[in-house]
Amino acid sequence: MQIILYLSVAVIAISFFILVIYIAKTLKAFQETIQSLTKTINSLEKQVQDITTETAQLLRTTNAVADDIQKKLESLNSIVQAVEHVSSTVESFNQSLHHLSGKVTEKMEHHQEKVVQVMQWGNAFLEIWEKWKERKQRKQKS
Repeated sequence: MQIILYLSVAVIAISFFILVIYIAKTLKAFQETIQSLTKTINSLEKQVQDITTETAQLLRTTNAVADDIQKKLESLNSIVQAVEHVSSTVESFNQSLHHLSGKVTEKMEHHQEKVVQVMQWGNAFLEIWEKWKERKQRKQKS
């Protein structure tokens, strides 16, 4: 009877040992995946910073151009005010350009987040796909 008890305990111990080994392998694979994701996220953060810098420069340039256009339109308005009929036409043109520059700026700001999101998801997908291919190749070599 004691032999059966000892054998049962031995089988349980061996089973527990095998379970611990599989859990350790799983945790190691999970750790590698987390490290890979960390690298991917760091890469994405750098790319987002670069895109943000470029977008900020583009917005500054757009604002400078809009300011320049606005100043030129104001000087043009002061000259044209001497002629009554031309004055109304220039004011209408000025309002259209101001509205257009506002729309352009609004569209650029609106689409900036979408472009960043698309790039982030694309890069994340590519990283995950590359890791999957590497693992598949390692399994085939083994």
